[in-house]
Amino acid sequence: EPQLVESGGGLVQTGGSLRLSCGASGFSFDEYAIAWFRQAPGKEREGVSCLDVRRSDGSGGKILYADSVMGRFTVSSSNAGSTVHLRMSDLKAEDTAVYYCAGTYADCSVVDVGGHQNWEHAMNYWGQGTQVTVSS
Repeated sequence: EPQLVESGGGLVQTGGSLRLSCGASGFSFDEYAIAWFRQAPGKEREGVSCLDVRRSDGSGGKILYADSVMGRFTVSSSNAGSTVHLRMSDLKAEDTAVYYCAGTYADCSVVDVGGHQNWEHAMNYWGQGTQVTVSS
């Protein structure tokens, strides 16, 4: 069965940077759209970004970002499409959360990027999550 494993979380000060990685086994990212979600304590899971390399528009694929992270977070892929990275910079206290990567057979239209809708049903596979803590 396909598996996703996140890594790269940790503790960082406000304004700092982290890079999260999502590694795939059992499939490659040219079969799925890959989304990043986060869940802060006491809050609903939120869509952060979505990458679909299957629908190239000539600029490397379709990428969506939540307004709250636009310009600060960047998604990329490497290792022949088997690893997706979430580069986070200018981190804020409100970015503190457990971050999850997830894959869907569908496309990014099923991901409520910036919202909380449908995450339970939209994704076919989930990673275990990695904690990101931003201290002020």
